[in-house]
Amino acid sequence: MLSCQKHLFSIPEDITYLNCAYMSPQMKSVDEIGLRSVLRKNSPWETTIPDFFGAPNEVKARFAAILNISDPQRVAIVPSVSYGLANVARNLPFRAGQNIVLAAEQFPSNFYIWQRLVEEKNGSLKTVSAAPSSNRGQALTQAVLDGIDEKTAVVTLGHVHWADGTLYDLEAIGQKARSVGSALVIDGTQSIGALSFDVAKFQPDAVVCGGYKWLMGPYSLGAAYYGPLFDQGTPIEENWINRLHSEDFRNLVNYQPAYQPGAGRYSMGEQSQFVLAPMFAEAMRQLLEWGIDNIQAYCARISRDTIAALQDLGCQVDPFESRANHLIGVRLGENIDPAVLQQQFSEKRVLVSVRGNAIRVAPNVYNDEGDFEVLLGCFKAAAKAKTMLPV
Repeated sequence: MLSCQKHLFSIPEDITYLNCAYMSPQMKSVDEIGLRSVLRKNSPWETTIPDFFGAPNEVKARFAAILNISDPQRVAIVPSVSYGLANVARNLPFRAGQNIVLAAEQFPSNFYIWQRLVEEKNGSLKTVSAAPSSNRGQALTQAVLDGIDEKTAVVTLGHVHWADGTLYDLEAIGQKARSVGSALVIDGTQSIGALSFDVAKFQPDAVVCGGYKWLMGPYSLGAAYYGPLFDQGTPIEENWINRLHSEDFRNLVNYQPAYQPGAGRYSMGEQSQFVLAPMFAEAMRQLLEWGIDNIQAYCARISRDTIAALQDLGCQVDPFESRANHLIGVRLGENIDPAVLQQQFSEKRVLVSVRGNAIRVAPNVYNDEGDFEVLLGCFKAAAKAKTMLPV
């Protein structure tokens, strides 16, 4: 059973950081690799040809393991979700009159690229919302399923809704998408690294993930899975290292028309990332050692009592089967004073986010039950203040 791992991080004792969905803190082991890697540039003669490929290949292999992919060549190195999705949009078959299905209030990087695509190709966006329900995950999944029709070219979602952790049934959505010949594209930034994601089970055509949240890597580096649909595609940029046999520096003057196999053509330029790639690889190594399912179970264990207490205070928290445990949306009841709550967060140094109409609570392995007790204390103070207001 996984225990609290706060000792592996540099989090001050007076900070209650429940905001990994914003950005993860960095592990000390990742710090050390980053510092060594920065200083290594002082001696460029120590960087050899294999170094251009070593850390990126580790990133691909570890990301593949997290997604249950047997072939790391299906993984590309990307600087951002928007970059990875631009490669997807460029290479998806899309005809005039087709539509793209996505969820309301989806993260902007998984919206703007599709907005541009339908404008350029004379298509349409179908933005779906969940009907009021005691099971938001089921309702949101049903809304997506109802939105898919014979004109749907792309269904694009997260595994969870980024604002409140609502779970999609990706297996059901994938089946419906395939039945009409639609592609399934997933932004995994707010789930992958803390919630199990199985490419073999969900069968997405592409999965793009920023690395600085639940994968606990550095900012400006991520990874993407591209399925067979993209094997003959054209990347959004042409760079030397994505070409076949780029390991042979002597023959780089002999231009190569073929790309690296699998998803290799879609990796960013300067993908070697001599500082960031080793840090990212180390972060994912630790995640794999902990076990993704163990991380999810740990978040459930430390949050369970507080969630029940918040519901007793009149707050709305979706039932266990409807949401993730690492990203929890708390909607305030009428007996909670929001101004006092924000004041309590500030005074107690509790870090959470507000996204839409939900307070987003996002724990990870560096948190424990004590952090949730501090969070609950803020809500209780805000409830007490509400009851003391003059009528």
